[in-house]
Amino acid sequence: MDIPAPLPVRSLAHVTDWVFDLDNTLYPRTCNLFAQIDSLITAYVMDVTQLEFDAARLLQKSYYRNFGTTLNGLMQLHEVDPDHFLNTVHRIDYSPVDPHPELAAAISALPGRKFILTNGDVGHAHAVLGRLGSLGEVFTDVFDIRAMAYRPKPLPEAYSVFLAKHGIDANRSAMFDDLEKNLKVPHDTGMVTVQVIAADDFAHAQVESWELERSGAAHVHHTTADLAGFLRALP
Repeated sequence: MDIPAPLPVRSLAHVTDWVFDLDNTLYPRTCNLFAQIDSLITAYVMDVTQLEFDAARLLQKSYYRNFGTTLNGLMQLHEVDPDHFLNTVHRIDYSPVDPHPELAAAISALPGRKFILTNGDVGHAHAVLGRLGSLGEVFTDVFDIRAMAYRPKPLPEAYSVFLAKHGIDANRSAMFDDLEKNLKVPHDTGMVTVQVIAADDFAHAQVESWELERSGAAHVHHTTADLAGFLRALP
């Protein structure tokens, strides 16, 4: 029986546009920052639906899984105002995010443009970047959920609208994200993909196991638990 040859490692030497997710990608999952947001989303679903906690959690996660974000499900099925939702669930404590000058330096040194592509909003992104250090000045654009017209990753529209707006050639770009499911469309469009994983498989109490899936699928070209180190090691 023939053993299939291993897939070649995708080089990043040709990349001129670097695209980064925000949450649990530019800061470590151990900050538990998104756990705060997740809890506020549950409270929001409870308020909108008048469901008890357990039922609201189940509904929240089903919307997240089926619509890309809980917000998208709430907008489509409950006519929720997205600005009210985003302003409510991002009232969190950002102090767990520590400055990371090494990451700022590594991203700054990359040749070409740098972008953030996030299912969060611009205000949340800038709050995180402000905690990390001087990263706010590094990125050409923060392309957020509003810019996506609330059609979030991993929906194909989120990526196509972003690439078109900035004239990005997918075949000369790379996508960094902590979630494997968010790298499928980038791979299919020709981007190099990098999954940023937790160093110790950390998971907060609210996270579902399928959210952190690592199947070893071919659409993930690289994985790293040290984003700054990975970027510094690029030729």
